[in-house]
Amino acid sequence: MDRISQAWATAADDHAPVRFADACLRGASQVMLQNNPVTGLLILAAIAWGAIRTGTGEVAVGALVGLLAGTGTALLLRVDVVSWRQGLFGFSPLLTGAALPTFLAAKPLLWAYVVVGAALTTVVTLALSNVLNSWAVPALTFPFVLTSWFLLMGAYQFMRVGTGALSRPALPVGTSPKLAHAPLTFEFLATGTLKGVAQVFLIDDWISGAVILVALAVNSRAVALAAVLGSVVGTALALGLGAEATAIGKGLWGFNAVLTAIALGAVFYRPMPAVVVFTLLATITTVWVQAALTTVLAPYGIPTLTGPFVVATWLFLLPKRHFAPIAHHKRQGDGTMLSTTTITTATAAAAHGS
Repeated sequence: MDRISQAWATAADDHAPVRFADACLRGASQVMLQNNPVTGLLILAAIAWGAIRTGTGEVAVGALVGLLAGTGTALLLRVDVVSWRQGLFGFSPLLTGAALPTFLAAKPLLWAYVVVGAALTTVVTLALSNVLNSWAVPALTFPFVLTSWFLLMGAYQFMRVGTGALSRPALPVGTSPKLAHAPLTFEFLATGTLKGVAQVFLIDDWISGAVILVALAVNSRAVALAAVLGSVVGTALALGLGAEATAIGKGLWGFNAVLTAIALGAVFYRPMPAVVVFTLLATITTVWVQAALTTVLAPYGIPTLTGPFVVATWLFLLPKRHFAPIAHHKRQGDGTMLSTTTITTATAAAAHGS
């Protein structure tokens, strides 16, 4: 495996097409705060499988188009080469590319919307990087969230775009007891937890969630464990608070918690008892932030996306607690030895985060 990784790294250094492919694969893995082309490849396979299995193939196409367009735009803009090589300009455009076909009507203009949206996400990443560097926090997936919110809200004004699956704007109402009644079976809880992982990429499929966990374990078992625990906490809390059962079963209360748990519990801070407690509180906070944003955005008819993860993680990074960053070295997918501290620093500088 090391020989293959080294051969791939050498090919990426020597050949521009391979270098571009490597940056794209790392961009797919950076959605989950990883820097590994194998992880990225498995994640793309999981997206494709889940999209085809659920009859939403356009989501997989959109994710790939967004990844390519965003990474290509960053190259044309001559961004920092190290950050570009690590995929830090591909992950948010990938999510934008997945979100637009999910919520908008499948019309010809949709694909122009996806390409322009992915390119715009790269520009927004650069803009937010300059702003957030003052606070020494990464932009995480906020470029994706901000760009997608504008594009989705704008779709209401364009007849040839079409709002598709977007919710009808309405004043928020409470969840009825009938809708909150969830079956407390192992199958319901297990599939809901796995879908919570897959829903990071807007995929409603538990097998895809399982494949993504394997992809994470390829690079870091601690990250895979954090993802599982994040989804479990988010799902269990939503269940205990009486959220809508259908949303819980689809993993919609788990995916933001997954990202928060990974970011704080396994990437930005070294795992230790104090960090576990800190991360647990942040993960619980993510669920409440998601509920609050859902209420706030209901009159606009747009989803929260990964906004709750961004807000909660910022809140728990800004205190700048003296938890040491992960300092141990681990082998990245290109065969080189990089410290997580180095990755985190580059991430913040390039407005990474997810």
